[in-house]
Amino acid sequence: MSCDKVYKAPRGTVDILPAEQSYWAHVQRKAADVCRLYGYERLDTPVFEDYSLFARADAEGTDLVEKEMYVFEDRSGQKLALRPENTAPVCRAYVEHGMFNLAQPIRLYYLGAAFRYERPQAGRYRQHNQFGCEALGDASPSLDVEVIELAIRFLEALGLKRLSVLLNSIGCRECQPEYVEVLRNHYKALSERVCDDCRIRMVRNPLRLLDCKEKECRAIADEAPHISDYLCPECNEHFQEVQDQLRLLGIPFALNHKLVRGLDYYTRTVFEVLPEREGGQSAIVGGGRYDGLIEQIGGKPTPGVGFATGMERIILNLKEQGVEIPEMEGPTVYLACMGQLPRHTAVGLARQLRDAGIGVVSSTGSKSLKAQLRQSNSLNMKYSVIIGENEVQAGTAIVRDMSGNEQLTLPLDELVEYLSTPPRTSAAM
Repeated sequence: MSCDKVYKAPRGTVDILPAEQSYWAHVQRKAADVCRLYGYERLDTPVFEDYSLFARADAEGTDLVEKEMYVFEDRSGQKLALRPENTAPVCRAYVEHGMFNLAQPIRLYYLGAAFRYERPQAGRYRQHNQFGCEALGDASPSLDVEVIELAIRFLEALGLKRLSVLLNSIGCRECQPEYVEVLRNHYKALSERVCDDCRIRMVRNPLRLLDCKEKECRAIADEAPHISDYLCPECNEHFQEVQDQLRLLGIPFALNHKLVRGLDYYTRTVFEVLPEREGGQSAIVGGGRYDGLIEQIGGKPTPGVGFATGMERIILNLKEQGVEIPEMEGPTVYLACMGQLPRHTAVGLARQLRDAGIGVVSSTGSKSLKAQLRQSNSLNMKYSVIIGENEVQAGTAIVRDMSGNEQLTLPLDELVEYLSTPPRTSAAM
């Protein structure tokens, strides 16, 4: 039965093709390398969680809960959600597995997909992949600085340049309410000028008023009171220490009183890292402190701080800055054969070479030798090993250097040693 429908990847998702895999391998490898330097261990959580882990009472009214989550019921009737972000699942795992009984802080990192129903943009998809770090169980400002430094070191290790850090403090549950009320009053006087979403934010999550992208709302946010003028002594001291340590490390930053995070569990330090881009700047790392989140999901009061970055956006910036990525190492030998008996010999030879750790692509079908060598060249092979009837009878094979098209004949039992050594120059051939 034929099918007339042409299937495509769902809107907001992309296939990561073989030609792109070198970028992904490079980013993942650098992430793991940098995390090892700081003592962060990898944690993988399920791609779906209990819906209420994200739709907590404190999160009501956020775009994440009301507009962006992929929600479904399984066959038992349990309401689940594809994870829209990774911090809450990491905190859930911290509580569930009793990590609070271990020496604190617990340093964790993740590499995994997140799902949000939002308008697709370059580098931002409905299914996207995140790298992030979370440090749980310590309220020290030194830990805030550590995760900022880790993020910067990761981006620099990838080869990205011209990075800048934006920094703010949004206070704590003690001092934030006073500022929220002042902020509401500022906007109430101008309520006729704000967008419909901001009228809702005035009631449900006023801090997000500062984050609106509408032109008129941005102008109002520019004139809004600064939360730094309302921080309690403890939050102010914490924020000053973060700034002092960043200066000691030589990490430049700029204060931005409008900087808040899109999720409502953040407290005190919030930050973004931006690369310089043509046509403006767009954050590729966002994070901060969330000292109340673990308590909100059923754990004991536990401080936490971390960051997340979208890997698609990272790769987009690598391409825009022209950063050269190391190629993934592939097979080096193409095994060409002419005739049925040589093919039988080639099957055993291919296995012998692979057992020795030499990557091999074997020809298939009944292509001519010319076509096989053309395929070897298109695959960027270092060598083509050619076996025909004469070679089978003589127990030999022809080895062609694809860079110079020079060749020599070798006994089959010498092939492994020869192909295991570094490539020869044309003169040596």
